[in-house]
Amino acid sequence: MPHKIGIDARKLTDFGIGTYIEQLIRALAALETEHLFYLFVGERHRHHLDDLPDNFRVVVETSPVYSARELLMLSWRLFRLKLDLYHATHYVLPAVVPCRAVVTIHDIIHLLYPQFLPSPVALLYARRMIRRSLTKADRIITDSENTRSDLMEYFRVGGSNIEAIYPGVSARFRRRLSEAEIRAVIEPLGVTRPYLLFVGNPKPHKNLDRIVRAYARALSLGSFQGDLVCVGERGNRDFKIRERARQLEIEDRLKLLGHVDDEALPALYQGAELFLFPTLYEGFGLPVVEAMASGTAVITSSNSALKEIAEGHARLVDPLDVEKIAQAIAGLMGDPERRLELSRAGLERAEQFRWERTARQTLAVYEKALAN
Repeated sequence: MPHKIGIDARKLTDFGIGTYIEQLIRALAALETEHLFYLFVGERHRHHLDDLPDNFRVVVETSPVYSARELLMLSWRLFRLKLDLYHATHYVLPAVVPCRAVVTIHDIIHLLYPQFLPSPVALLYARRMIRRSLTKADRIITDSENTRSDLMEYFRVGGSNIEAIYPGVSARFRRRLSEAEIRAVIEPLGVTRPYLLFVGNPKPHKNLDRIVRAYARALSLGSFQGDLVCVGERGNRDFKIRERARQLEIEDRLKLLGHVDDEALPALYQGAELFLFPTLYEGFGLPVVEAMASGTAVITSSNSALKEIAEGHARLVDPLDVEKIAQAIAGLMGDPERRLELSRAGLERAEQFRWERTARQTLAVYEKALAN
């Protein structure tokens, strides 16, 4: 039986969550379901999804994410459209939900690392909204079993209505590029091979300062060629990272590219000798899976969802131990055969992360909520 389903897509181009939203919607569209989908997008994204089938309709919603206004405006939208189900993709439900509700909670880093939040008010908001979603939603989706366990432990709730569904990885990362294709992308960015790669946003839990320190230490442990290339917009944090590199006397070997187009990422991954992602906490760790799908050996953390995703397929380290990270970098840069082994293991693991599978499992959750 066809149903009217709303999906909050206002964070469509945000780093991380935006990838989840767009790829999930496109994968749902490819399933050719009979349901009618309403996609709530911001004004600047009104034409971003114009190529979807006729049963996907765009609704412009200008209320800001994480605002009091969204709680009221989205409630009005749900009433007006007479939806059967609403999918909140960023843990916040409207003030009133007159239909079945599914909420995706990607992680609870706000609660586990409150020192990274801008104010105590932000902590109270995150805690209250997540608890409210756990109470009010018919079904909860998490990106990993680790986040599911975090929710159950932190909020002391059962997990009968919480389901872990792994995100997928875009097909463009699986396509093997020629050496010429890689050079055509990376050289205009000022990058030459060999290099090590980090991809991440400016948030403190991405652990970039320790990564830079570990890279500098690795250079003293083993003689290897390769600059450290960092992708991701960092704003005023660039100054601190450059200053750290200057103190460590590696400023000529650190390249901060800032934001790059998504189309450039496959070449950057495939051109790298090693991908570094020893972050403090992840609800999933999409860059790790993208690097694996690209055939690049990975160093990542032995904690949170990263262990769940990468154990046995990457080199795991304690993200707080600069010396251990350095030893892992120096060891792998000096051992091409081991890097090749990890490349093959990562490719094997990446096969398990498909957006079609994510969409089918998400659609099954919708059906469970509707039949509740």
